[in-house]
Amino acid sequence: MVHTTALFAATASLLLSNTVQAEGLYTKNSGVLQITGMDYDRVIAKSNYTSIVEFYAPWCGHCRNLKPAYEAAAKSLAGIAKVAAVNCDDEMNKPFCGQMGVQGFPTLKIVRPGKERGKPTVEDYQGQRAAKAIVEAVKDKIPNTVKRVTDKTLDEWLQEKNETAKAILFSDKGLTSATLRTLAIDFAGLISVAQIRNKETAAMETFGVEKVPTLILLPGGTKDPINYEGEMKKEAMVEFLSQVATPNPDCPPAKPKKSKASKEDKKASKSSSKFSKASASHKSADASSAAASAKSETVDEPVKAAESPGANLKDEDAPEPIIIPQEETKPTIPLLAESSELQSSCLNVKSKICIVALLPKDDTSEATASALASLASIHKKHDAQGSHLFPFFGIPASNPLVPLILAELKLGSEEEVHLIATNAKRGWWKKYSGQGFGTVEIEQWVDAIRMGEGKKEKLPDSLLGEEKKAEVKEENVADQQPIKIEVEEIPDEDEKSQHDHNEL
Repeated sequence: MVHTTALFAATASLLLSNTVQAEGLYTKNSGVLQITGMDYDRVIAKSNYTSIVEFYAPWCGHCRNLKPAYEAAAKSLAGIAKVAAVNCDDEMNKPFCGQMGVQGFPTLKIVRPGKERGKPTVEDYQGQRAAKAIVEAVKDKIPNTVKRVTDKTLDEWLQEKNETAKAILFSDKGLTSATLRTLAIDFAGLISVAQIRNKETAAMETFGVEKVPTLILLPGGTKDPINYEGEMKKEAMVEFLSQVATPNPDCPPAKPKKSKASKEDKKASKSSSKFSKASASHKSADASSAAASAKSETVDEPVKAAESPGANLKDEDAPEPIIIPQEETKPTIPLLAESSELQSSCLNVKSKICIVALLPKDDTSEATASALASLASIHKKHDAQGSHLFPFFGIPASNPLVPLILAELKLGSEEEVHLIATNAKRGWWKKYSGQGFGTVEIEQWVDAIRMGEGKKEKLPDSLLGEEKKAEVKEENVADQQPIKIEVEEIPDEDEKSQHDHNEL
C-alpha cells in the first residue's frame, strides 16, 4: 500500500525531474558535447577521433554523481578525443538509446574509428567511474599512425614522397603520446609524422637538436626545416603545422535541419515503446530512492564516484530498476597466498622473470584494485595477441614471505602496494616507481623490462630459499670461494611516468 506521504514525495520528485530533463545535465559551456541520436552518425560514428559517449537520464542519481568526473575527463581530453553525452530521457533520443543497447544509466561506450568511415568499433566502458580512469581508457583506444624512426631508417623515411611535408618529434619517451597520435590524425595524408628518441644521436646531430622534446617541420622538397618554438600543446602545434597544410575536418559538415521527421524516425519511434516503458520504470525507482547515492571518492580532485548501472536503489513500493548484465568476466591474475607457491614460482635459482604485486592488508583499497586490474588487462592483451609474456602474480599480505621481502628490498610501508619484477636465475630485481597504477604506466614499465632497459638491483640470497642456500654451501666447500652472482649490465635509465595530459 502506498502511503500519502510517499505518494506526495514521489510526485514532487517526478515534477522536479521533468524540470531537469528540459535542461539536461550538461550546459553549453561544459566541455562535454551534448548530442542527439540524429547527431551521432555525423559527429561520432564518422569522426576521425576516438570518442566516449555517456547515455544518461537527468533524473538518474548515478548520472548526477558521474557528472563532475565526466566533465573533468572532458577537460583533460580536449583536443585529443571527444567526450559526448546523450539524454535518453528525451523522447527524440529514446529510439536511438534503445538501438545502442542501453539498459541502464549511466552507460558509457567508447567509439573508435574503423577501417571504413562511418563503421566504428563500439565497446562498453566497464572501468571505474573516475576522471583519471576514463581518460586513460580513452587514450588507450586512440589509433597510432606515427612512424617510429631510428638512425638506420631516417634516410629511407626522408626519401619517401620527398615532396610531401613531414614533421618529426624528437623525444625521450619510449611510447607515442596521445597528443602526437591525434596530431597525426589531423594531418593524415597531408603531413607524415614521425617520432625519434634522443638515443638516436646521428639523427639528433643531423637536425641540430640539443634538447627534447623538439618538433621540426620539413615543408617538403628542398625547403629548409622549421623548428617549433612554442609550448608542446595540441592547439599550438596544429597551428604550427597548418602553415603547410590545412588540417582534416574531424567529421562531415552538418546538413540543414528538416522541418518534418523522416519516415525512418517515425518507424524507429514505434520500435522504442519497449525501451520507453523500461525507462519510465527505472525513472520511478530512482526518483523514490535518491538517498542511496554513491559515496564520494578522490581521484585527481575531489570527485563523487558514480556507482555502476543497476545498483540497488529501491524501496518497498518501487519497481525493480533495470540492471546491465555483465557481458564478460573481468580478467584476473593468480594470487599466491602460500610461501611455497611464491618460492617455487619466482624465488628459486631456476625462476626467470616474474612480475609480483605485494598487496597491503587492506585488499579493498583503490590502489590494490587498480594495480590488479591493470596487470590482468595487460596480460590478457598479450595472451590475445599470442605473444609470450612472463607471469604476473598478486601476493596477499598474509603470505609469510611478504615481511621478509619488504625488509630485504627496503620497499617501505606494508600498507602500500609494491610492484616489483624479479629474475632469480639472473639474480636481479627491479621496482616499479611510476605515479599510480594505471594500465598505460604499468605497461610501459613492463615493456622496458621486456626490452632489458633500466637499472636493476641485486636480489638478496636470503630470498632464494633452501635450494639457493644448499647451492652456496656446496660451491663454497668445493672452491673455498664465495659465490658470485652475475648481474646483467643494463644501461641506467630513469623510470618516468608517461602521463600525457595534453603534453608531450
